Amino acid sequence: MSRYTNISTKKIKLENSSPVVYKNVKYPEITLDFEDVYVYVTKGDRYDTLALTYYSDISLWWVISLANPSQGASSLIPSPGSQIRIPAPSRIANILSEYESLNEI
Repeated sequence: MSRYTNISTKKIKLENSSPVVYKNVKYPEITLDFEDVYVYVTKGDRYDTLALTYYSDISLWWVISLANPSQGASSLIPSPGSQIRIPAPSRIANILSEYESLNEI
């Protein structure tokens, strides 16, 4: 199931065009925790492959991305050589629950 399922939408009508629909997605704050794992990024690492390694689910790449705002939100690829934080797998259920609550899923 897509994490965008059942999320409210906003329809915007621009002059002389058909309406454009945007999903209003809200993400939880990923706070620091003593159980979080810190890793150094090597060439070829991506958030989706790291999510597969740590959570066995590539769709959770956004959790790692949100936990590392200094890496920039516009890329799936963290900078090689940088240290990033991976929220502990034991926290995923709570993070997903908060995500669902924020987006009324």
